[in-house]
Amino acid sequence: MISPLLAILSVSLLHAGVQDAPETAEENASGEPVLVLEETSHPSALHVHADTYAAYHSDVDAAGRRELTSVLALDETMDSLAAYYTDGRLVDAQIAYAALVASQHPEFIDAVRAIADYYGAGVTAASLMNDPVFVTGFMGADTASDNVVGALTTDTTTMNTVASRYREAAYDLQGQTWARARAHDRRTRLEQIESGSVRLQTPFRMAENGNGRRLGAASDLFGASASAPRPEAPAPSLSLTVGQSQLQPDERRVGRILAVAALQSIESGDMRAMDVLLADPAVGRCITSARLNLAQCVAAGHFKYEDAFCIAEHALEEVAGCLTTTRAPVNE
Repeated sequence: MISPLLAILSVSLLHAGVQDAPETAEENASGEPVLVLEETSHPSALHVHADTYAAYHSDVDAAGRRELTSVLALDETMDSLAAYYTDGRLVDAQIAYAALVASQHPEFIDAVRAIADYYGAGVTAASLMNDPVFVTGFMGADTASDNVVGALTTDTTTMNTVASRYREAAYDLQGQTWARARAHDRRTRLEQIESGSVRLQTPFRMAENGNGRRLGAASDLFGASASAPRPEAPAPSLSLTVGQSQLQPDERRVGRILAVAALQSIESGDMRAMDVLLADPAVGRCITSARLNLAQCVAAGHFKYEDAFCIAEHALEEVAGCLTTTRAPVNE
């Protein structure tokens, strides 16, 4: 098998000085090397997908700040979120964004390029597609993995925080006349959810200039000054507490993300292999199920305040569960 051999050689080749990768790092304010994204007038396909993930979290942020004082407010939240839940759009977007987080680690990227220089980009790309998990054994992959898991854990935690607000609103709004009025627009509401993806626009663009700022959780891009330095990607919160099972990184998902980052560093814009890794069918099915459950929840509701519960349960919490990069340990 070539994959394990590649993982081992990623260490030995670096120490032997095989890699000829161009200088791609600079120091940030703390003196830590940070991979710099190249400036380009035409964003890469990976950035286009990543922009969608950032735009999604701008909508999650807007949902968390929205004043729930009318039927329209609940409808806006539901439609803005559900629009991302078709065609595997959000799955591709999350993997692309996380790959950019992983690509900020020069040691990892240099290890990938050393392997590609030795075996050739085609052989390396084929190995990544055949078994994405093996890339987690490359030098620097452990740190890249930690930042990926930490950033995405922060994002899903933010989603669950917003979900808690809507779950509480489902009770609080029962005292509002407009919210406890019988809902007669269930068919129209369901049609809006179904057609939301057609109307989706994602105007948010992440800066690609080489400013040495860290790219962390997408949810951290909002609620702060655009000119302020981006926060460091947080370490994954995987501590064990009494009565809980310790969560572990999902090696399969993280491996897929790191493999996309690796392909981006060696394939001059060729997206054929990357398209395969950007799609995660299992996560896609999970999100599709959440969207269907959202529609069923809305169809079964009789009052508008129940829509707040549907948003919390299915549009946010269930989707956050689909997007997680951690898992509980399997009991043997």
